Amino acid sequence: MPSSQCLSRPLLLFGLLFLGLLTLPGCSTLRAPPAADAAEKLSVVKTARQLLGIPYRYGGSTPKAGFDCSGLVYYSYRQAGLNIARTSKQQYHQAQPVSRRQLQPGDLIFFRSRYGGFVSHVGIYLGKDEFIHAPSRGKKVSISHLDTPYWKRHYYSAGRIH
Repeated sequence: MPSSQCLSRPLLLFGLLFLGLLTLPGCSTLRAPPAADAAEKLSVVKTARQLLGIPYRYGGSTPKAGFDCSGLVYYSYRQAGLNIARTSKQQYHQAQPVSRRQLQPGDLIFFRSRYGGFVSHVGIYLGKDEFIHAPSRGKKVSISHLDTPYWKRHYYSAGRIH
């Protein structure tokens, strides 16, 4: 066999192997699952807006029972067909962190009651620095602004559910 044929066979095999490897990243299990699409997130926001005025109830997660903060998030996401944890702490751990500048409607906003404390409140971002949440006992599901002094002081982070 001439020497040029001896060289071309390994090069051909290498080329085929290289092309095969280029197609593998699409099959990788190391990639994060895709974020919920925009239509699903808009459905989350629409559902949450329909719940404005429902009374706060600790442990509540239905319109009939009332809502606590994480129950409102849980219900709104589940109605959109998205799987989400039940408590604000679990939701915080489930969410992929995003910066405040990257917030999109349907993302979650997390708050804590004091510096160094745990996540104690969650809301759904609506856009234009507004979020919807079930604030506390004696109040109703409502819309608040992130630049309100109280919420500005207690803002902790934001996250996107995948």
